[in-house]
Amino acid sequence: MLPRLPSPLSLILSLALLVAAGAAQAEVRVLTSIKPLQLIAAAVQSGVGEPDVLLPPGASPHHYALRPSDMRRVQEVDLVYWVGPDMESFMPRVLATREKPSVAVQSLPGMTLRHFGEEHGGDHDHDHEAGQATADEHDHDHRPGSLDAHLWLSSANARVIAARMAADLAKADPANAARYQANLESFGKRLDALEPRLHAQLKPLAEKPFFVFHEAFDYFEAANGLKHTGVFSVANEVQPGARHVAAMRERLQEVGPTCVFSEPPLRPRLAETLTAGLPATLAELDAMGSQAPLDATGYESMLQALADGYSACLGKL
Repeated sequence: MLPRLPSPLSLILSLALLVAAGAAQAEVRVLTSIKPLQLIAAAVQSGVGEPDVLLPPGASPHHYALRPSDMRRVQEVDLVYWVGPDMESFMPRVLATREKPSVAVQSLPGMTLRHFGEEHGGDHDHDHEAGQATADEHDHDHRPGSLDAHLWLSSANARVIAARMAADLAKADPANAARYQANLESFGKRLDALEPRLHAQLKPLAEKPFFVFHEAFDYFEAANGLKHTGVFSVANEVQPGARHVAAMRERLQEVGPTCVFSEPPLRPRLAETLTAGLPATLAELDAMGSQAPLDATGYESMLQALADGYSACLGKL
């Protein structure tokens, strides 16, 4: 008796299962150091996979202490993206033993990089007489001439990063190369629409005075015609002396109605003392996109939230 041949339907179902299994196996495991890079990766991987992130919410990328489980993740994933040694100083040691690809995006061709001390149009309170303590709240290098590593707040840089991610993913997962390219093009089109909206929203605020506790927003400000009046960089664990506090308050008095922006999750302890009795409003700007959704449009949500943060306070001056 001849063996019974499978029906055409069962063959189709079997083939579909094999294709699905192959697609599942093909998902590329992507790990980014910080959430802003995860948001860019999510736009590129949309519909194919979901990138993971190394640092938990609220952790400082400047001196994070990796756990053993973090070390394993760095070694096991297919692709790692981080800003560079000027931001995540702990990463070079971890990556030294990694055999799979890793990309420091600050080194990508086509990136527009800023350095601290570049002309930004405002008076920066960067000496002790102007009211700066000896270290900023993240205790990292903001000396004139050093790289400003908050480069993800430039949508032009985000385009460069996304293009590299799409190329890497296509190489690692050729079956989905067309999808990665389509996602990259969609990302670019959404930024094309977002950028003029942000410019129009922030243009009326161009001459409004404001101060920041952490000089993290220069890329975004430069792209959107804003300029901070000064930087009150103070360490959370170090209380400046009375002379420094008096100098900072004097600077605020000179300016008049203004906004003073800190970053979540912590507001410097000095903030209330510094602004008490003055026409200065305390507000927050989130450079890390902690509230942005992890989806294809999360990066744009982060930039829009920044613009809304400026508008909510400066629009009332």
